[in-house]
Amino acid sequence: MKILKVGGAVRDSLLNHPHSEVDWVVVGATPQALLDRGFTQVGKDFPVFLHPSTKEEYALARTERKSGRGYHGFEVHAHPSVTLEEDLARRDLTINAMAMTDEGDIIDPYGGRADIAKRLLRHVSPHFIEDPLRVLRVARFAGRYGYLGFTVAPETLTLMQRIVAAGELAHLSVERIWTETERALAESQPEIYFSVLKDCGALEALMPALALSNGIDHLTRARVHTTRVDCRWAALLATLSPDNATQTCRALKAPKLFEALANGVARYQPATKNALRQASGCFDLLKGLDSFRRDEPFDGFLATLAALEGHSADAHPTTRLLRRACEAARQINAASTGTNTLTGPALGAAIKERQIRVIAATLAQ
Repeated sequence: MKILKVGGAVRDSLLNHPHSEVDWVVVGATPQALLDRGFTQVGKDFPVFLHPSTKEEYALARTERKSGRGYHGFEVHAHPSVTLEEDLARRDLTINAMAMTDEGDIIDPYGGRADIAKRLLRHVSPHFIEDPLRVLRVARFAGRYGYLGFTVAPETLTLMQRIVAAGELAHLSVERIWTETERALAESQPEIYFSVLKDCGALEALMPALALSNGIDHLTRARVHTTRVDCRWAALLATLSPDNATQTCRALKAPKLFEALANGVARYQPATKNALRQASGCFDLLKGLDSFRRDEPFDGFLATLAALEGHSADAHPTTRLLRRACEAARQINAASTGTNTLTGPALGAAIKERQIRVIAATLAQ
């Protein structure tokens, strides 16, 4: 039995890139051999085990054979006879197909270290096209390591285009597409994820409204000023109509908070300047964002608005003024109107009138 560190932990160690998860491959062992050592088996598709103390994942060396559509359509063969090289051959990119011994020696049968030096994201083998999820993963890696100069190898981009053209992306679950997209939004250069998807045709297939917009440019500008993934998503969708922003969110089953913020930015960001000139317009904006009752999506709207204009939320004069107007209006209630005898619609109208007056006073300061 041989146990080696594998995959992302090896890659990131060579890149001096921070990482938290460590995966291991076990060569020449049976499931029972690991169970006898106190490991716990998880997963039904192939033998993966959790270490009894560290809880890190240890997978038996395995091969895979395409047997159906999508990224679940594989037959897995895990056996003590499977070699390390055979296990590494099934991986997506050469930089992910390296292993490290306890002594720190690198086993690199497919040129991962050479591609690190060349700053290339390159597929291991033609079997790359068998898993459509790899289109999203490669795009996400491009967003993660773009700051180091990594790009997708032309021949790998060609295979990604073939996957898209074959309609394989339709066999990915919406939930998995969103998971990859949300993770990509947290990367250092999330706009690269969407650019790579556009280059291979996947953006048009998965997010058609975005493929026709200049949202990637907006995300490029905004991500420098906010690390909030929901704000980055809203910035990407900012130039869409509110209906298209909502439809894009729902097509990907984005969380409701993401949808509310994206819709709010698409609807109210173009009207912000005029809203600051007229108290009634400012009231409508604040009311539309439900800011009198709750912090979100109002806080996210301010952060996205500022990021799109090259500021942090606290440093942007427009967002500071909107926050002061909101805080002033929040203080108004039935008692503060001085009309304790009013009820129902009449009371609501009186509160609104008073809120607009305090907003006007705030905007005039």
